[in-house]
Amino acid sequence: MRTHWDTDAQANAFTRGLFDGLPGKYDLLAELLSFGQNRRWRHAMVDAALRISPGARRVLDVATGTAGVALAWTRRTPAEVVGVDLTEQMLRVGRERVARANADGQVRLVAGRAERLPFPDESFDALTFTYLLRYVTDPAATLRELARVVRPGGAIASLEFAVPGDPLWHAAWHGYTRAVLPAAGLVTGGREWARVGRFLGPSISEHYRRHPVEQTVAQWREAGIEEVGSRAMSLGGGLIMWGRKSGAAAALEGERA
Repeated sequence: MRTHWDTDAQANAFTRGLFDGLPGKYDLLAELLSFGQNRRWRHAMVDAALRISPGARRVLDVATGTAGVALAWTRRTPAEVVGVDLTEQMLRVGRERVARANADGQVRLVAGRAERLPFPDESFDALTFTYLLRYVTDPAATLRELARVVRPGGAIASLEFAVPGDPLWHAAWHGYTRAVLPAAGLVTGGREWARVGRFLGPSISEHYRRHPVEQTVAQWREAGIEEVGSRAMSLGGGLIMWGRKSGAAAALEGERA
């Protein structure tokens, strides 16, 4: 199965096709197939963003899916949260989840592409994005676009799957993602989840072959994000990154002038 694309249109079409049949069971199966780590990783990402922007009033969550991260924000802060996702079916389930949580007044979900966000410059105090960079053709350009909509000094944090570095855990991870994950997806979620299971492991491996973590950190900095940090989680199966939009000192001086 193909794991990267030549154009944004190809990447967007593949992503829609991959996720269109998943929303109804997405959250349950994401927890089951990650051994319950997905929720823990999300919370760690939001915590990282809040350490940088504890007083954020307006937050953007990109690749929000069924609004899991957007709702995690509402449990920690009274900020207005806008969630953006490419797939309308995921957003439909997300809106149902938001309504069940009585968070309609705090969370708004809209369709959009990470490569071209429908918001003016410096619109948000903080931004999170989840499992995004493997689905775009130019991660560096996407990071620049994400940084564009964050005010100077605001937090940017991400969650991505990762490849364990320890040889023993890498071998176990490789066996799980290539054999167990597709089979478990088929049994618990049907053909759509089996397809995701077949795609996931090769996609993660190929992404880090093309874009090692060190290169990604450099791309964050080139996008105007400073104080970039990262944390490997769950024996290297997950990766949290965070940083601060540069220009905070200049913005503060402008307010004082």
